[in-house]
Amino acid sequence: MTDKDLEVWPASDDTPSIIPLSIQARVLALNNTYATELSWLDPGRLSVLIGQAFYARRIGDVAAFLLAFDESAEYDSPNYLWFRRCYPRFVYVDRVAVAQAARGRGHARRLYADLIARAAAVGHDVIVCEVNSDPPNPASDAFHAALGFTEVGTASIHGGSKTVRYLALPIKPMGKQE
Repeated sequence: MTDKDLEVWPASDDTPSIIPLSIQARVLALNNTYATELSWLDPGRLSVLIGQAFYARRIGDVAAFLLAFDESAEYDSPNYLWFRRCYPRFVYVDRVAVAQAARGRGHARRLYADLIARAAAVGHDVIVCEVNSDPPNPASDAFHAALGFTEVGTASIHGGSKTVRYLALPIKPMGKQE
């Protein structure tokens, strides 16, 4: 299978599309630009995460990207594991990043909307994530609040070097009636 075979939609400036192997280095660079907020990755770890992801999409040539996992992933993140203990079924947003030059164009909202639609289509009823509270990430706090996420817990991780807020957004699975 080639990278071309993995393209589900044409890569445009505003359409979420698959992250092929050929651009993983650019995804890695964008991730590591925001390592304080997201956590540092090396190429091997990124490849493993993309391979296990429920959702791994980018906008354009990597103006933005989002990686998310469902409850079945073999993932050792303390944040993911917290949600796994608390929710029987979920989609966990592990990381989302938007390049500085691409901010303010709605890329993160577009990725989240696509993720929510995909999660609902397979019967998920909650999207979860964490946001750093120490060191603070006010832009992410405001973004998630605007989408309707609410706090469901907190934790101190990595030996106390980081404090996070756990957030959840209930969604309506496709086919479920009120």
